[in-house]
Amino acid sequence: MTVLVEPASLERELLASRARTLRLTADLKGRRLLGPMLAIVHPPLWEIGHVAWFQEWWCLRDGASRAPADSMLAGSDRLYDSAKVAHDTRWSLPLPAIEATRTYGEEVLERVIVRLRRMPEDAGLQYFAQLAIFHEDMHAEAFHYTRQTLGYPDPFPAQATPSPVAAVPRGDIELPGGAFQLGAVPGSGFVFDNEKWAHPVQIAPFRIARVAVTNGEFLEFVEAGGYRRREWWSDVGWAWRAGAGVQAPRHWVREGTAWLQRRFNQVAPLAVGHPVIHVNWHEAQAYCRFAGRRLPTEAEWEYAAAWSAIEGKKRRYPWGESAPAAAHANLETGAPVAVDAYGEGDSASGCRQLIGNVWEWTESSFNPFPGFEIDPYQEYSQPWFGTHKVLRGASFATTRRLVRNTFRNFYTPDRNDIFAGFRTCALR
Repeated sequence: MTVLVEPASLERELLASRARTLRLTADLKGRRLLGPMLAIVHPPLWEIGHVAWFQEWWCLRDGASRAPADSMLAGSDRLYDSAKVAHDTRWSLPLPAIEATRTYGEEVLERVIVRLRRMPEDAGLQYFAQLAIFHEDMHAEAFHYTRQTLGYPDPFPAQATPSPVAAVPRGDIELPGGAFQLGAVPGSGFVFDNEKWAHPVQIAPFRIARVAVTNGEFLEFVEAGGYRRREWWSDVGWAWRAGAGVQAPRHWVREGTAWLQRRFNQVAPLAVGHPVIHVNWHEAQAYCRFAGRRLPTEAEWEYAAAWSAIEGKKRRYPWGESAPAAAHANLETGAPVAVDAYGEGDSASGCRQLIGNVWEWTESSFNPFPGFEIDPYQEYSQPWFGTHKVLRGASFATTRRLVRNTFRNFYTPDRNDIFAGFRTCALR
């Protein structure tokens, strides 16, 4: 491990990540601290404590090299270790009250900052501090999911929307493909084990959509009987659809002949120019069959996002090497926007919003790259290989710290609670 960032910058990011968590959970009280037992959410009271415990475990207890007695909260391992505490038991655990839970988190964060100041050149501590930051950022996005799923108020209301822009021409961009290095390269900063390392793949020429599939386009599928016609669904997808009893994307509401959409605790007319969201991998595949299209592989997605033919190299972000700015992508906000927005974030290939707005499903299963070696946080990737599908990009609720072209998100193909949509490719 090497020192990756300036200690002062690391401290700022730790504080910023915690501030975001607090903003997302500050109004949760009473019954909302536990909420209903659902497979797709955690009880917020448990999740707030888990984030603090994870930071203590890796940054103060050095990933279990110190005994449970060293924990700042007695019995914390029995409460908050997600690898050992079964999901459905988390609602019945003897969890500390919210005030004590937040105090625990504050004290852990304070000690981590003190340790960083005392050991600014400790590469291991630097690594684990970044791991804790990104872990908390991911849980912050999960708090967004929970609030949407349970119909709680929007945590980021009344945010400014981007200035109107000229509509992006619909259709495809033709890309030549060829030899491509898929994945992250050593020395490019913190990356997760599933991104390691860049390896050669051969990509055939392909055509990919400039923008993600919109609500308006997906509405055509719905109104053509997309959720009733068996021929557009795989066997597994049809079984999911039948079991779920759905006739439209999650949170769509039909009122007479009009379609509305629930966002948090508000219902508004369906924004036809926004990307379709809250659709799972099965729904994306069914739409593709309806449209005579297909999902991109993750290699094709990364190639479209990262490869610059003019520069003859991969970029860290679609727009280049500079860190994400407000004009580049819809990140850290409260809502998706039209697929035409954020032109300054276009990739060299000409695709728009490959990062930000909504995560994008790919055709690919989540599997290790060649030569995979597990990182210290062993539960991050390995348990999910072979059962999840890869998503790329980011959503409006993702932090700027987390994004890059090589980042691999992953969920089971039935998950439609996440802020995910998709773009399509022409058939091979």
